Amino acid sequence: QVQLVESGGGLVQAGGSLRLSCAASGRTFSSYPMGWFRQAPGKEREFVGAISRLGASTYYADSVKGRCTISRDNAKNTLYLQMNSLKPEDTAVYSCAATQRRYTPTLYGEYDYWGQGTQVTVSS
Repeated sequence: QVQLVESGGGLVQAGGSLRLSCAASGRTFSSYPMGWFRQAPGKEREFVGAISRLGASTYYADSVKGRCTISRDNAKNTLYLQMNSLKPEDTAVYSCAATQRRYTPTLYGEYDYWGQGTQVTVSS
């Protein structure tokens, strides 16, 4: 089992940047493919990006491709999401997730462990 804690959210103006972090407990962080999801008020949870266990492969939603970069530091048990050129429509609660699957999924139903989320608000 792994426990996840996000940080780095906040209020930023449109066009600005934020870097979210997700700290994982346990010694087996590198065995989990990881993902970032977001949920805006009144909307369903949405895939943002995912990364394979060793970071060799990354996947992004079309809505963030070219503006966001997902990375991980397995030595520090930490997952990151660098977000640039932020837009008001990026406003949401962002959550990191870990999966026990051998592949790197993009559907939230395929993730097993979740953090509590961090709020990102982008003002226009």
